[in-house]
Amino acid sequence: MNIFFNSDEAGGGRIPTRDEVAAEDTWDLSVLYPNDEAWRADFADLQAKWPAVTGFKGRVGESAQTLWEVLEFEKALNLKIERLSHFAMLRISEDASNEENLNREGVLQNLLTNLGEASAFILPEIQALDDETFERYYADPLLAQWQIALRKLRRLKPHTLTGAEERLLALGSAALHGHRDTFEQLTNVDMKFGLLTDEKGRERELSQSSFSSFLVQRDPEVRKAAFHQFYGEFSDHQYTLASTLANSVRADVFSARARNHRSAREAALFGDDVPVSVYDNLISTVRAHLTPLFDYYELRRKTLGLDEIHHYDTYVPMVSEMETHVSYDEAIDKVIAALAPLGTEYCTVLERGLRHQRWSDRYESRGKRSGAFSSSSYGNPPFILMNYKADVFSDIYTLAHEGGHSMHTWYSQANQLFQDYDYPIFLAEVASTFNEELLTHHLLENTLDPKMRAYLINRQIDDIRGTVYRQTMFAEFEKLIHEMEEAGEALTLETFKSVYRGLLEAYFGPRFALDAELDLECLRIPHFYSAFYVYKYATGISAAVSLSQQVLSTGNTEPYLGFLKSGGSRFPLPTLAAAGVDMSSPAPIEKTLQLFAQRVKELEELLG
Repeated sequence: MNIFFNSDEAGGGRIPTRDEVAAEDTWDLSVLYPNDEAWRADFADLQAKWPAVTGFKGRVGESAQTLWEVLEFEKALNLKIERLSHFAMLRISEDASNEENLNREGVLQNLLTNLGEASAFILPEIQALDDETFERYYADPLLAQWQIALRKLRRLKPHTLTGAEERLLALGSAALHGHRDTFEQLTNVDMKFGLLTDEKGRERELSQSSFSSFLVQRDPEVRKAAFHQFYGEFSDHQYTLASTLANSVRADVFSARARNHRSAREAALFGDDVPVSVYDNLISTVRAHLTPLFDYYELRRKTLGLDEIHHYDTYVPMVSEMETHVSYDEAIDKVIAALAPLGTEYCTVLERGLRHQRWSDRYESRGKRSGAFSSSSYGNPPFILMNYKADVFSDIYTLAHEGGHSMHTWYSQANQLFQDYDYPIFLAEVASTFNEELLTHHLLENTLDPKMRAYLINRQIDDIRGTVYRQTMFAEFEKLIHEMEEAGEALTLETFKSVYRGLLEAYFGPRFALDAELDLECLRIPHFYSAFYVYKYATGISAAVSLSQQVLSTGNTEPYLGFLKSGGSRFPLPTLAAAGVDMSSPAPIEKTLQLFAQRVKELEELLG
């Protein structure tokens, strides 16, 4: 007999296994493949078809017709690959300890390595076309639907290698990125954090997901115990994790140098056509506005009645009377109501997906990936992974955030061809944090209770703190450690801890008590294994603040919905400029930090 657990309170805090979770609380992947056999059949079909790509070798540039045939053949393969990969990724995310899930991802990766090797000639042969021939092919009506993709591809010419060199890079792709798999297996499966008694006297399992639940509890001793027990496990694996992170940085630098980029950071930003000045501008602007952050930490210390404030004291709500317990369905209600300014279509599609079409995998289960994400493949639903906790108010924001990603994908798919729909992360973080801004506005507009208002303002402050200040600190860490590797300096455990300690001192200020264990935080951030990603959270919320204020003040949703519909058809900066935001200037970041300072003063008055 199966026993189904529907919430984080089920089983006295015990994390259920996958087969104990009720079906209605999981995503419905049957729309991708009705069963594992169907996936294997599609995989076999890909195995049979992909070798035909070699028939184009030496012929890619012979005519516009041949170029079109190559692009369409690749598109057919990529549509199938995206669907296969999507299913495999979702299955391993729901249970990374399942052997079949691991095997599915492994065999697919091996096939993609072979395919990458076999098709490595395509890009060099396109880039080998002289400019006159390329422009002639580009103007051919046959390639009209490929013009956006071809123009983006042509930018890569200075960084495209010979066919033989591209083949070697394709062969080494899996090995170069193996550190990511090691990190995920170690932190999501092998590491065990033990049991911990919460403030209600319940013994609960401490995990990557439940850690946040312990940090919002009122009892400071529970928060402290959770912090030290959690980082005790990271301390036991710190040398392995440091080695893994070092190899990740080395892989980034190798790839950048192999493709003739001046630095790993420039290589990472090149794809979005974002100058490094935008990255540097973010850091310098945030560094210039740290005083309101220090003031907030001092206000938090006083409000919580603490002698000194520690990192584990920065997540618990400052307004104790407003502790909440919001079920998943209630969270959907709040999110949909908040997004009403975006119109009926937006809200109806999202609500139907969340409530009836099982887009979301709702709760934590054993072996499931921590955190949250939204992921899709062309023509398929944008699935959302959650580890929803009813007692973690920020999880409502997480749902709104991932819903923003999902609807960005939905609009992009509905309005763009496959080759143009995939938008970059730089834009994705705008759509997600935009939803969070609307949620905050809605909740504040619908309360007359000054205590609830204080609670919500506290939440908005923490949102900006976590998304702008914290992610900028992470971005500066990535910048520094990659520059060290590029300068030939050693990346060791002590190096990482020393660099991170310096940033902690700068970003938390002189009145903050920094525990020694917090130096290890740099080893547990998953985004560091996809370097130069986190700065996009900070730029994203800065753009989102401007866009949300535009929508709320004018009622005109067309520029914003046009932004969602554009997908990946343009680069990020001109896409945002068309919607009314200039991210090449410090203005959007300053506007967000000014909002933070304003909210801190308002909260101080409410709590006074």
